[in-house]
Amino acid sequence: MTPLAAPFPHGRPRRLRRAPWIRDLVAEHRLTAKDLIWPIFVREGVDLEEPVASLPGVSRLSVDRAARAAEQAAELGIPCVALFPYTEAADKNPEATEAWNPENLVNRATRAIKAAVPEVGVLLDVALDPYNSDGHDGLVRDGVIRNDETLIALGKMALAQAEAGADILGPSDMMDGRVGYIRQLLEEQEFQDTLIMSYAAKYASCFYGPFRDAVGATGALGAGDKKTYQMDPANGDEALREVAIDLAEGADMVMVKPGMPYLDVIARVKAEFRVPTYAYQVSGEYAMLQAAALNGWLDGDRAAVESLLAFKRAGCDGILTYLAPRVAGLIAG
Repeated sequence: MTPLAAPFPHGRPRRLRRAPWIRDLVAEHRLTAKDLIWPIFVREGVDLEEPVASLPGVSRLSVDRAARAAEQAAELGIPCVALFPYTEAADKNPEATEAWNPENLVNRATRAIKAAVPEVGVLLDVALDPYNSDGHDGLVRDGVIRNDETLIALGKMALAQAEAGADILGPSDMMDGRVGYIRQLLEEQEFQDTLIMSYAAKYASCFYGPFRDAVGATGALGAGDKKTYQMDPANGDEALREVAIDLAEGADMVMVKPGMPYLDVIARVKAEFRVPTYAYQVSGEYAMLQAAALNGWLDGDRAAVESLLAFKRAGCDGILTYLAPRVAGLIAG
């Protein structure tokens, strides 16, 4: 229903825009540091910060520096960080066994962060692609991604992460049944309080390229793709079905990925389910904004804030974004 409005000249919408104080007073949505989750890439080494060429302003951090970044998040009011590993080729194999190694990079980084700043939440990705020499989120047999075999591997990975102290597990693999399988294992092993933020609507998108650079997965797929398990960008109704399934299996929160090209999907998910809903402003989205800003084509700070406010307007409760520390600093300032 269209809200009633007086006709001009009695109705003048510009009255509510004429000064900053009134614009603030009538703003429908607000962006705060509490809305942000900061993705951090972790690599081997000590006191190391290695820039990612395709993600200007983003670096891979050694475990000690990742802990320091989490301390910075706490200072900025960012409630949660998400960790992703740069896995050396020697640690990858077709079975992705490094994924459930208790001493793998993200598990060590989780323990370091929880020791340094226990009040900051840690979100860990549950998918095999950083550890799989085939580059896929699932186990590959004779050229086919095997769904049910992958669930067993994902379960072992999830338990190792919960034991390391992860607060939120993020199944991002898009295998059928993975949320229910992981939730059951968590219950059986008395990790009842471990949250699941399901990558419920994850699309087979071209916007993930810089992320694959950052985790060392570029080129691993060869001529393959992930279209047999990630969603078709043409589909919206399917996203609602995927979300419904994951909620029924025990997800506490859901995510749409990528973000900006899928604001319509975010809005539909929030309107339909009224559950905590998140988006990932993925690497390609970030890289485009950064490239335009570095070339002087956009005001980088204003574009950063506006892009994230769009997620809030669409219905997001929070956003995973590489812009998190920059925007939190702008908000604080």
